[in-house]
Amino acid sequence: MDTHVVIMAGGIGSRFWPMSTPTCPKQFIDVLGVGKSMIQMTVERLAPICQLDHMWVVTSADYISIVREQLPSIPTENILAEPAARSTAPCIAYACWKIKQKYPDANIVVTPSDALVIDVTEYRRVIAKALEFTADSDSIVTIGIKPTRPEVGYGYIHAIHSDEEIQKVEAFKEKPDLETAKAYLADGSYLWNAGIFVWNVRTITSAISTYVPQIAEVIEEMSKAFYTDSEEATVKRLFPTCEKISIDYAVMEKAPHIYTIPAEFGWSDVGTWGALHTILPKDSEANAVVGENVSMFDSTGCVVHTSSLKKVVIEGLDGYIVTEKDGALLICRLSDEQRIREFHD
Repeated sequence: MDTHVVIMAGGIGSRFWPMSTPTCPKQFIDVLGVGKSMIQMTVERLAPICQLDHMWVVTSADYISIVREQLPSIPTENILAEPAARSTAPCIAYACWKIKQKYPDANIVVTPSDALVIDVTEYRRVIAKALEFTADSDSIVTIGIKPTRPEVGYGYIHAIHSDEEIQKVEAFKEKPDLETAKAYLADGSYLWNAGIFVWNVRTITSAISTYVPQIAEVIEEMSKAFYTDSEEATVKRLFPTCEKISIDYAVMEKAPHIYTIPAEFGWSDVGTWGALHTILPKDSEANAVVGENVSMFDSTGCVVHTSSLKKVVIEGLDGYIVTEKDGALLICRLSDEQRIREFHD
């Protein structure tokens, strides 16, 4: 099997300011305090499934140097620069057309760069199962996560229950309100949409051509310059003309043969400070701390991320975010974290 991995790494992580900034967003940061960035952890868990010279990273042109620095084992020509943010459908199309030109039998995993997986062994088993399913079929598999709580921050996949591990997708659902999320959890056939897709290259390029022909036409024109000296200039000229649309709207909600694997491998998109607080180890007062020399007194339920400061003393806070990076300090109630974007705009 000719397995390839496409890692999408173009986001700006605005909900994690000031730790994550447009110049160095979440995927390139050691969010968990483990000595590795989120994108490095993504590559590490996929390395046993896919050789490094078959891994591809699609990112903003602004982040190319960071990707090369953090992932020196991935070939430079496999790091693809988006000259403009056009959402996930053009991003995926660019990578898949480029792969197809050299590897027409490729079987592809597409994944975000900034999610956390706790049970890496089970993750690899699920991905391998999906790859086996898509290798010689026109099916698409999206990995669904069995929900553990009524989460309003994720989109959902409605699966048609069967005795098989791989189940047909009935529908994709937008991020719900709390009551709807509770109903989804009680129903048992709704899964979190992790944004992880598996398909062979013929299936996805055919689907994009069918359902978003404007994007296919642009990428086809771009592909004439792939693997040549004029590729960068051609991509810079043409890619921004692609329709701005997610792969969910462009293909997943329209294609006929969409399947899911309901998975349990401790997944989180670590999309908010609240999610990070849930994931990190906590002290006896439920404080989660990343950074050395942090002292907590009479404080409970806080998340602290101050890895660059020599000494931090926090007293008397209940349910707060405290984070500092490059001279910017945020102290904010966890319950108000949805306002962080407005604070730094």
